[in-house]
Amino acid sequence: MKKLFTAGAAALAIVAAVPVAAVEGMYTPEQFPELSKKLKKAGLKIKADQLSDLTDFPMGAVVSLGGCSASFVSPEGLVVTNHHCVRGSIQYNATEEHNYLEDGFLAADKTSEVPAAPGSRIYVTTGFSDVTAQVTGDIADDVDGRERYDLIDSRMKAITAECEKTEGYRCQVSEFFGGLEYKLIKRMEIKDVRLVYAPGDSIGKYGGDIDNWMWPRHTGDFGFYRAYVSPDGKPAEYSTDNVPYQPEHFLNVSVKGLEEGDFVMVAGYPGRTSRYKRLIEVEHTFNWFYPTTIALWEEWIDTIEAASPAGSDMRIKYESRLAGINNYLKNYGGQIDGARKVDLTGSRARREAALNAWVAADKSRDHFAAAIARTDAIAAENAALSQKEFWYEYATRPQLLAVAKDLYRLAKEHEKPDVERETGFQLRDETFIRNWLESIDRRYDPVVDKAEWTLFLNHYLKAPVAQRVPALDKALGINATTTSAADLDLDRFYDNTVLSSVATRQSLMSATVEQLENMDDGFIQLAVALYDTNMAFENAVKELEGESAAVRPDYMAAIINWQKAQGDVTYPDANSTLRISYGHVTGGSPQDGLEYLPFTTLEGITAKDTGMEPFNSPQRQLDLIDAKDYGSYRMKSLKSVPVNFLSDLDITGGNSGSATLNARGELVGLVFDGTLESVNSDWLFDPRTVRAIHVDSRYMLWVMEKVDNAQHLIDEMTVLQ
Repeated sequence: MKKLFTAGAAALAIVAAVPVAAVEGMYTPEQFPELSKKLKKAGLKIKADQLSDLTDFPMGAVVSLGGCSASFVSPEGLVVTNHHCVRGSIQYNATEEHNYLEDGFLAADKTSEVPAAPGSRIYVTTGFSDVTAQVTGDIADDVDGRERYDLIDSRMKAITAECEKTEGYRCQVSEFFGGLEYKLIKRMEIKDVRLVYAPGDSIGKYGGDIDNWMWPRHTGDFGFYRAYVSPDGKPAEYSTDNVPYQPEHFLNVSVKGLEEGDFVMVAGYPGRTSRYKRLIEVEHTFNWFYPTTIALWEEWIDTIEAASPAGSDMRIKYESRLAGINNYLKNYGGQIDGARKVDLTGSRARREAALNAWVAADKSRDHFAAAIARTDAIAAENAALSQKEFWYEYATRPQLLAVAKDLYRLAKEHEKPDVERETGFQLRDETFIRNWLESIDRRYDPVVDKAEWTLFLNHYLKAPVAQRVPALDKALGINATTTSAADLDLDRFYDNTVLSSVATRQSLMSATVEQLENMDDGFIQLAVALYDTNMAFENAVKELEGESAAVRPDYMAAIINWQKAQGDVTYPDANSTLRISYGHVTGGSPQDGLEYLPFTTLEGITAKDTGMEPFNSPQRQLDLIDAKDYGSYRMKSLKSVPVNFLSDLDITGGNSGSATLNARGELVGLVFDGTLESVNSDWLFDPRTVRAIHVDSRYMLWVMEKVDNAQHLIDEMTVLQ
């Protein structure tokens, strides 16, 4: 396995104190054949080659939701994922009269299933190929900056367009190892996604923000969608004529489950890791970005809660946003604490010193030294640009201003040939724009939005003068005497805007630049006034990305060759493409005197329960636990039903909803979180502290059968006793 470099007796002592089973790496499927011996030794019972075939079992059953992971679990397109991954669809369908967030949602049959939130998708990966030569193969070394960026961008768009000539597919070109490699991923795009079942928050979000990232955990973080296609089996927009999709592969669900020490693996779509970021980037993130964001977001939460009474329709509209902010807030705090505990900056400095020494030992590696030096210079420029943009981005965050900015940008892009348009504004993207413009109605309230904007503007006004943006100041009437957002007339933007109507928002997708510029709407006029500034920021970012694209591949080649010389195999940073990580069910000791057991049980729910949110388990569930009504889901060694369990798997954001598989490729749970000590693994994998949290398949089935009467869904799945 590949380990990121650390040095010092303390680091070695930590590694020596943990099980050797801790495996670092979110591997791409094509890497698994070379890991065959290690996998077999770890306990895998199926052939490693199967894991590299995206059209074979079990990988053919693993899908992406475009932010979360999921899996098919029936021949009728039933998809299982995390509760927090379907919660946006629960919230979208919820009202004060039918508060599905509180009560849960269960369709009695297929005709009762409801459309998921607009823009919901299920992506089935069907192809994965290397296109590096087509993207960068003939670009000269001296092509730099914006020119290189535009060349790479145009080629990636052309490859994508060619792939998408196959109707019903959405393709993407992703970079690996900092642009050393480019891969084309072809995915069937299922557009008709329906909500089937999710328990109420008192199960699916049990413990809430208090327990988030914590252990022990007792959360039923699972929910179900169903994929629908046209009668001829092709992806189609929602229609009552559509039929359930019939996947080529689906996962069987194990009731036998797992014991401590058993082999497990997770297959999913992890978002982003930063394990090869330079020390300059680490210091900017942990010394400035995370602390600044945490301070702002704490006020943001208070602002939303003060403006939207609990239980009101206003609060329901903002529940998903609050959950997301709270999640990242706790994550960032854990990142800072974790960085201190594992000495992230010291570790990164030692790694860079060792890499530099290896490069300097051979004159033939001088080109690596030049790439490393330029990479650091670009990182410093990026950090400075990030600080300049930060407060401006929040000061221009009102939802209807975001709508106006996108509509005006879309009109600008319509003046170009489609292949030359900015990614996100091509014809292939307009359905998503339309869906987003529709979904805003269930996630927007002008009173709350104005309160948020006031908060952000107040911070913008306190920022250093060098970070102020003249175009925004002029458009809002900010001058030397302006000290607070209360001095500004923000009501004029909300009182007469046409963008509060979903029909109007969607109709303006076809508006011309001239038509928008002549509209008497405050948000649209503000978007027009800020366009040149937004483009200047965007161009500066692209210039730096182009410069980075010229040198980052050599930096990563240096890492790969250096680690190869030490006998290590390098895996690429996570980038939202299909990955597999493997390890074992295990507890842990993240710090002196603290021990984590590998499983929690039903009785732990009762012990935590207070009857008040977020520890307000349904009375029916408490009664079942009190009666020890375990059904067929009792774990002999625990003498109860397991709720959640820990593993030493390498995961990150985006893995939410990923199938947790046993040695035979059977579903034994879903990964939904990591411990707070683990969150810093985005930057540095520490085998002592890294632990993933999974909801056990036995608890999922117990809740479905005993608590929510979802037996018809259990009957639809293949459940192995």
